[in-house]
Amino acid sequence: MSVDLVDKAVELLCDNYIFPAKAQAAAAGIRRRRAAGEYDGLDEAALGERLTAELFEVCKDKHLRVRVREEGMRAALTEPELEAAWREQLRLTNYGIARVERLDGNVGLVDLRSVTSADVGGRAIAAAMELVSQTHALIVDLRKNRGGAPDGAIFWTSYFFPDGETHLNSVYIGATGHTRQYWSHSWLPGERYLDRPVYLLTSGTTFSGGEEICYNLKAQGRAVLIGETTRGGAHPTQPFPITPTFEITVPVARSVNPVTDGNWEGVGVEPDVPVPATEALDVAYRQALQHVLATSISPTVLAEARSALS
Repeated sequence: MSVDLVDKAVELLCDNYIFPAKAQAAAAGIRRRRAAGEYDGLDEAALGERLTAELFEVCKDKHLRVRVREEGMRAALTEPELEAAWREQLRLTNYGIARVERLDGNVGLVDLRSVTSADVGGRAIAAAMELVSQTHALIVDLRKNRGGAPDGAIFWTSYFFPDGETHLNSVYIGATGHTRQYWSHSWLPGERYLDRPVYLLTSGTTFSGGEEICYNLKAQGRAVLIGETTRGGAHPTQPFPITPTFEITVPVARSVNPVTDGNWEGVGVEPDVPVPATEALDVAYRQALQHVLATSISPTVLAEARSALS
């Protein structure tokens, strides 16, 4: 049984991975180990862990994984049922938005744990941005963000640009050879967040779509990153079923930033102000309050900022 699963995983890897030469090199090693019987007797969970580790040795790609589907989701569920369960999970986690708050000194805080696509989470994203729209500075906490949809990252970051004229990212799609460009949105629900500082909090856990927000805004000089270098996963992926309970997640495209002509795969996004992730909020809040003291004319806001700094 393990041999059949390995063969199918290797076939899907070679047919779909964005880097064909790396796929062939990884596949050759796996086939040698399969022929030697090294995978015999492994169940799906153990085989997935083994193959994922061996793929990473060659490809160094943190999005390339073999695993039990949906972290143990029952095989009896149909695809529509899986889709409905996924959407319900997004709803119950508020589309990745864990907290939105006005801190003393009129500083906004958005705690963003995942990046949902604009068609699914757009209303919640717009509501969050409306709640912080009148603040003097904004902190976006991405320290626990594990990623999500590229178009969701573009939707979030569009709020920090005045129009639809900023080229934020491009994605090269391996299957077609085409490159899709992502630009800031020309229209958004609610107010844009312009001409005020934005601070992004990062950690070694920040991944994928969360990293794209960081990378795009850093490349455009639109935010200050505070915290730790992020985890380093830049390639859009697609899951392919091996069995009803087992899948391989394969990067099928790669991001190409128009400013850097590269991306953050394998290296992460470096902060502008490197500090331990546990200290990032305090450091960002202090910088935001100093900005408020230098720019605000409101006696109430100034009093709050002085009190918070003390």
